[in-house]
Amino acid sequence: MKSIKIALPDLKKARNRRKEETQTIKFEMNDAYRHLGTGKTYHVFTYGCQGNEADSEVISGILENMGYSKNSEEDAMKSDIVILNTCAIRANAENRIWGVLGQLKGAKREKPDMTIGICGCMPQEENATEKFLQTYPHVDIVFGTHNINNLPNLIAKKYETSKKVVEVLSEQGGILENAPKIRVSKYKAWVNIMFGCDEFCTYCIVPYTRGKERSRAKEDIIREVEELVKEGYQEVTLLGQNVNAYGKDRYDDYSFGNLLFDLDKTGIPRIRYTTSHPRDFDDLTIEAHAKCKSVMPNLHLPVQSGDNEVLKRMNRKYTVEEYLDKINKLKAARPGIAITTDIIVAFPGETEEQFKHTLDLVDAVEYDGAYTFIYSPREGTPAATYPNTLTEEEKNQRLQTLIDKVNSYYLKGNQRFVGTVQKVLVDGPSKNGEGMLCGYTEYNKLCHFKSSDMSLVGKIVNVRVTEAKSWFVIGELCD
Repeated sequence: MKSIKIALPDLKKARNRRKEETQTIKFEMNDAYRHLGTGKTYHVFTYGCQGNEADSEVISGILENMGYSKNSEEDAMKSDIVILNTCAIRANAENRIWGVLGQLKGAKREKPDMTIGICGCMPQEENATEKFLQTYPHVDIVFGTHNINNLPNLIAKKYETSKKVVEVLSEQGGILENAPKIRVSKYKAWVNIMFGCDEFCTYCIVPYTRGKERSRAKEDIIREVEELVKEGYQEVTLLGQNVNAYGKDRYDDYSFGNLLFDLDKTGIPRIRYTTSHPRDFDDLTIEAHAKCKSVMPNLHLPVQSGDNEVLKRMNRKYTVEEYLDKINKLKAARPGIAITTDIIVAFPGETEEQFKHTLDLVDAVEYDGAYTFIYSPREGTPAATYPNTLTEEEKNQRLQTLIDKVNSYYLKGNQRFVGTVQKVLVDGPSKNGEGMLCGYTEYNKLCHFKSSDMSLVGKIVNVRVTEAKSWFVIGELCD
């Protein structure tokens, strides 16, 4: 099938971007596109991080403004338009996408007029986009992270020409405001505060796929949260590839800590945020954890390794000592805070002794949980060229050793809540047993409790914790 190539990804261009003033894009729907989807259905499959989930809410909002109606999970593969919002951070995330595309090939055979779109981080990679074009002819639309606002035009071009349409911009990126959103939840909301990343960790593709760090105006963020409060939302999660860098590109004296203090005044009951970078995690943010009622007593602070030489090869720009100093300050300011992290094992050149330093760090912090991974090389990043002499058996052995240690502290972290009353924001029915509900505590602990009262969903209730498991706690409703 012939294609219309409006723009193709260029990693060199993305890597060599210059400091330019960030462009704010005000979304406007062209009237010509408003009824393009009338009588048609859509489904968006989302893979990867919360940033992708937030993007999918915007994509869904745009599609519904075009007249499409959302299809159920059961009938997703029968939709008139199917969009895969992809992740490129690890190889196994990409492999899942290739598998789903294989399934969609059969679905399109049964429904030839189906439109299949690919977006997210994968299209921003040169080789991935080329593979979409050459190997998957049933894909109709390919677009990147910087041009979601142009989706109506891309769909219209596909309908008009019956050709594959490709537009993947390799630029620093802008900020999209006023875009419609179909939020997944009626009481929890994702709120983007910034986009992109300037850290350039040697293993990470995100600075190339998401562009430079660029912060939304504080007034726009505060206004969005105020609207969510009026709509009855109980919790917001502030999103950014590096939330702690908020404001550095826009303000001289207004930082992420300042934003937390201002959002605390909106009346939103709960504020969480992700993802943090230790280098930019400062004292004002620690103070916000101590003084802001709505800032929850949990923090995800990725460390990646417990060895300074490995951190240097990763280009993380902090030492283990600096990381621990911030952790200790935080624990002193907010006693009992639940801290989680990300850790990569078997990074190129990691010795057995360096791996043991990571285990020592886990002992020092006593994390309440961790996402643990074997290093996955990403083409186009510096670390992909580093020699790695470890065998697969050695890599897996290190990962399992780390998981066992992390899990022991996960259980210990949950056990400290037994006998206490915790405030739980109820999500819905529990998978732990019939006649039970579940939700998350302020410390971000999954809590199951006996109740079949569905009117509690979306509300914050008191639950006395009676039992601790490794991955969750069990309690009794106090209200």
